[in-house]
Amino acid sequence: MNVVSNIHPTSALRESDAKHHLHPFSDHKALNAEGSRVIVKGEGCWIWDSDGNRILDGMAGLWCSQIGHGRKEIADVVHAQMCELEYYNTFFKTTHPPVVALAQKLSELAPAHLNHVFFTNSGSEANDTVLRMARTYWALQGKPEKSVIISRHNAYHGSTLAGAALGGMGGMHQQAGTVPGIHHIAQPYWYGEGGDMDEDAFGLWAARELEMAIDALGEDKVAAFIAEPIQGAGGVIIPPATYWPEISRICRERDILLVADEVICGFGRLGTWFGSDHFGITPDLMPIAKGLSSGYLPIGGVMVADRVADVIINKAGEFYHGFTYSGHPACCAAALENLRIMEEEKLVERVRDDIGPYLQAKWKELIGHPLVGDARMVGLIGALELSPGGRGATFDPVGSVGTLCRDHSFANGLVMRAVRDSMIIAPPLVLSHEEADELVRITEKTLDDTLADLKKQGRV
Repeated sequence: MNVVSNIHPTSALRESDAKHHLHPFSDHKALNAEGSRVIVKGEGCWIWDSDGNRILDGMAGLWCSQIGHGRKEIADVVHAQMCELEYYNTFFKTTHPPVVALAQKLSELAPAHLNHVFFTNSGSEANDTVLRMARTYWALQGKPEKSVIISRHNAYHGSTLAGAALGGMGGMHQQAGTVPGIHHIAQPYWYGEGGDMDEDAFGLWAARELEMAIDALGEDKVAAFIAEPIQGAGGVIIPPATYWPEISRICRERDILLVADEVICGFGRLGTWFGSDHFGITPDLMPIAKGLSSGYLPIGGVMVADRVADVIINKAGEFYHGFTYSGHPACCAAALENLRIMEEEKLVERVRDDIGPYLQAKWKELIGHPLVGDARMVGLIGALELSPGGRGATFDPVGSVGTLCRDHSFANGLVMRAVRDSMIIAPPLVLSHEEADELVRITEKTLDDTLADLKKQGRV
């Protein structure tokens, strides 16, 4: 058995990594000069690096490890499935038991009107599928010109060409271009962009930017609006309470498909099975991934509303779309076991009723730190806004303090992510109260260390 572990010194692993490995979203010149962090083990809410340091995984891998690391049950189920049927495709009038079972299970967990799923390998591929399916849906009804997708500035919907185009990250658009027929509107980021408006008024204003865009583009040209219930990679931007009801009204009245990107918010992260449940959204298309398998194997998909599925099934003939590994047997087996564990251990209810409120209360107390302008959290996804002087005050250059704070956090034994000058967490749903206390303790030390550096630099 060839299990690649920490069989070489860290320096040798870093050297080989720098020679051969191109990392996602990385400045490779800077990364290779510093050296990659080498992770060799995971258990529960913790990971270990190649030098033996134990680190609390405050980001659940990459927003995905709902049940924590090292669950032998998943490995056992995947091993058994690979011994039975390691792979077969779902093309050519073919299916297999794991994909049938997972599709049925997802239809049971999703909102009641979502009874079909198209499987992909990632959230990026799921959003590529959304683009294709939304445009196909309208074309099949004699409206091929109804093809524009409206998204939001600072949204993240993946890094494939279509996923990046749907997202609102300018740097991604500059490097590889975009896809025609995608329009971006304001995000519901009250803390950073709300100005003098109160939060509810700003939520209505941001939602009505969609209505204004539809009017400008023409209702007969707009196919869909896509948004995350809570923007994750954009900085854990929690919309005001007025936002989603108004968005839902606009899409319903204007006959625009509503796409709720649940790649981050799905599978218990907000204390509900899906973010749509939390905000009362009724999506027509619902991309999923990450927490579907807790990251144990790559799998994603799009949950499809009955009204959309009926058109695709009955009018499309052949839907010219799919992936070699759509509904991979071993990945489906991992996802099914992950969902079984989540239900058996009542992790969604635990986030809603126990560990979520517990960590939220402690997290929001950090607002008293001199570096913190805002502390927000829903379920187990939260952010701290770092600021030199409260709401509206920013550091120059933007992002420099977030990077400094992130590096201190890792050194102190906690994975936090920096988005601009916001510090982001989304720990595993199995986080204990003691681990939550440790997370907050390390965060406080990290803030103190960052503040001390800024004082030495004369920046505060």
